[in-house]
Amino acid sequence: MNRGSDHAELATLRSQLTELTERVVIVAERYDGTPDSAIASDLFTVERQLVSARRAIERAVRALA
Repeated sequence: MNRGSDHAELATLRSQLTELTERVVIVAERYDGTPDSAIASDLFTVERQLVSARRAIERAVRALA
């Protein structure tokens, strides 16, 4: 095991999840309040799941620190 390498990898994944979450929200907001609001609803669900995943990775990063 290489804790330093794993820490770096997880930190990178955390950053990517943050960026991905922001991108999903941008698309979701385009459909919010439109006749296609079901798309927004699904994407906001994805956002919550990505935030949850990012938090789990943050816990792992702290554990490896």
